[in-house]
Formats: sequence, C-alpha cells, structure tokens
Amino acid sequence: MDIPPADLSHGHAEPGLDPAARAGHFDHPRRMGFFTDTSVCIGCKACEVACKEWNAVPEDGLLLTGMSYDNTQGLSASTWRHVAFIEQPPADGGHDLRWLMSSDVCKHCTEAACLDVCPTGALMRTEFGTVVVQDDVCNGCGYCVSACPFGVIARRESDGGAHKCTLCYDRIGDGLTPACAKACPTESIQFGPLDELRERAQLRVSELHDAGRPEAQLYGADPGDGIGGAGAFFLLLDQPEVYGLPPDPVVTTRDLPRMWRHAALAAAGIAAAAVAVGVAGRA
Repeated sequence: MDIPPADLSHGHAEPGLDPAARAGHFDHPRRMGFFTDTSVCIGCKACEVACKEWNAVPEDGLLLTGMSYDNTQGLSASTWRHVAFIEQPPADGGHDLRWLMSSDVCKHCTEAACLDVCPTGALMRTEFGTVVVQDDVCNGCGYCVSACPFGVIARRESDGGAHKCTLCYDRIGDGLTPACAKACPTESIQFGPLDELRERAQLRVSELHDAGRPEAQLYGADPGDGIGGAGAFFLLLDQPEVYGLPPDPVVTTRDLPRMWRHAALAAAGIAAAAVAVGVAGRA
C-alpha cells in the first residue's frame, strides 16, 4: 500500500538516532526504512525484478553455480536486492532440506562508513535518513566499497561508478512505496516509518516465539549496535552468519578520530625533534 505524502509527517527522534538532522536536514520527514520478515519470504525474487525495472539497473546475468537454486548469489552494483536461498541439509540425516530465504539489501546504517570515506560527497544522507549515491558526483575511487561492513556497495565495470540501493528515493519523495516492497506478494518486505517498523517487528518476534520458534530474532534493529541501528533490518530464523551477515557489525570508521589524533601527536613529536636537532646543530 502506498503512503500518501501527508502521512510522511514531520518528527524527530532523539539526536543520536536522527541521522537526517545530523546531516543538516533540520526540518525533515520521519525516518523511513525497511523491515524484512524472512519467515514469510517465498523466494519468488519479485523484489529483485521490480528493483531492476524501476531503477533501470542493468542485467548482470544468471550465476548458475549448480550449488543452489539462487541464481544471483549476492548484492552487487547491478543487484540492489538479492533473495538469498539457504538450503540446509537435515540435521538428522534425512532427505528433507531446510529452506531459509531472505531478501537482502543495503542497510542504510545510522553510522554509515561509506559516507565517512567518500571524498567527493557523492554519497549523501537524505531527508528520510537513507543513504544515496549521486552518480554524477561519484569518481569511482572505491573507498566506500572497502568501508562497508556488509559488502553491499560495489563498482560497476561499465561506468566505473559505485552503486547500491537508494531505498527508491525518487518514489518515497512522492509518497510511494519502494518498488521491491510494492512487488512483494507476502509482505515479507515492509516499508514505513522506522520507529513503527521496529514496534511491528518486535510484535512479530513475540508471535513466532509463542508459536514455538524461539530462534526468531531481529538483526539491525538495535540502535545500540555497532552501526547505530540499521535503516533496513531483518527478522531471522537462524544466526546471522547463516544468512551471510556479520554477527556484530561495526562501522569501519569508528576508530578514525583516535587514529588521526595519534597521527597528529606523532607528527608533532617528529617536528619537535627536528627543531631540537636543528637548534643543537647551530649551537
């Protein structure tokens, strides 16, 4: 269901959780995001197709590895939504596979390392709290690629630029649901104000626990984690590593201020030593 522009009411979270305000959007809409409930994902890949069609993302071919029914294998510069197929053999040695499916996407981190390292300002924080690459500003340096703790962003060989999910910035600005969520037939991908999605996700976890699924857990919904919480978070039915996600993601630029301070102190020490040597030499 599309959200009309009037429903994108203005509001602010506490300062530590308000990346849009920290980016200079002081009068901004509510932070928007994705909640992906993997427990109802059927692996149809409608989200992948809708993403490519709406964003004119080029086809990058099918990867028929013979090891999985998953024919795209992972996120890339030309796959901004990826439905992971995790086929697990039965623990009791039987013949029935366990199927786990999850539509992965850029996490739109509260603390986004890709933004920190971009030298041209090509990566920007929008008024909705999302992270977007401006293609006409990107110089293809690739710093953001190595900075992302999730391996989401990548460079495209055809143009050399970095590309990733925009959370359909052009659509949500007009009050429309992102293409992937609009196309999802089971509402595995849910879009809306991030605070409301977190409440909804907690209720869903409680439902699954009551239904005998104690392994159900949220990933990326905690504002106290190493990335300040994700703008796109997930309900998982196994450990994050099973889905190819880092168990404890940390913004890779977290230690940069401390490193620069140490570098500055070292440089000052070297300069002082050089001055002392020069003075001693003239004495």
